[in-house]
Amino acid sequence: MDEVKKKALEKQGYKIVGNHSGVKLCHWVRQDLYYNRPCYKNTFYGIESHRCVQMTPSVDWCSENCTFCWRSQGWEGAKIPHEDEAEDILEGSIQAQRLLLTGFKGDSRTNMKKWLDAQQPKHMAISLTGEPTLYGKLDDLLREAKERHISTFVVTNGTQPDALEKLKVLPTQLYVTVAAPNEKIFKETLNPIYKDSWERLNRTLEMLPSLKTRTVIRHTLVKNVNLGYIEEYYRLDKKADPDFIESKGYVHVGGSRNRLTINNMPSHEDIRDFSSRLNGYMNYDFGGEREDSRIVLLSKDRRKNKIDFAAI
Repeated sequence: MDEVKKKALEKQGYKIVGNHSGVKLCHWVRQDLYYNRPCYKNTFYGIESHRCVQMTPSVDWCSENCTFCWRSQGWEGAKIPHEDEAEDILEGSIQAQRLLLTGFKGDSRTNMKKWLDAQQPKHMAISLTGEPTLYGKLDDLLREAKERHISTFVVTNGTQPDALEKLKVLPTQLYVTVAAPNEKIFKETLNPIYKDSWERLNRTLEMLPSLKTRTVIRHTLVKNVNLGYIEEYYRLDKKADPDFIESKGYVHVGGSRNRLTINNMPSHEDIRDFSSRLNGYMNYDFGGEREDSRIVLLSKDRRKNKIDFAAI
């Protein structure tokens, strides 16, 4: 990785792991350690926020340039040169998380039992930045995590259907971001690097029902950009037939502030209304909501929301 970029990322709180991976503490790790206030993934699925590593095997490689992304962008490309071994990335990510947690030990607000538990992560959100399916050894990374009984959430933009098709080990939960209802808005909002990115995304959506893992469609919604278009989103969601649909509001942070305004942030009421109208077509269960994250969950079967971590 370019040394200037590496230093810039470290200044933003990232720990760079090897040549192309990174870890950064999630806001909700702090909230959980200080105030026993875990994230929406705990509310929805039972994830322990303080034991979750937010990481990526592709810290500066992506196939899209989304207007709502918090990164300043200027990616190094869509192909990672000289890929690190998965075992080294996993171990390096755990060590990086421990280093990032060090300062919490001396803070009187910290729940020390949770801090000690956090030294042994149980969850890994492969979603920090970049596109994780660009890492050619993602299968090995998922296998290494599974052997340590660490659950994995992979968030993909869906432009690498071939990479998903090749996975022999699937994540505990696979997210596909669907942040545009049609090809025109897709190209304008996500600025993909491949000419056939819309077709690639649709191939991924068509593949989802055949994957033997928990699947999620994530709608990242930007007011006056991609919010609305209920029938078009429904057609995409129907094709994917996911276990869950998360509708989440854009947050005006980081590099996105150079591309959007605070007026592009939808309210929780906007997200709730979108989700309710979408469910008029999907007929899912109401799975839950978190107003502080501006997110609403629809579940195909609400009884299956919580993950059985003992089986991982």
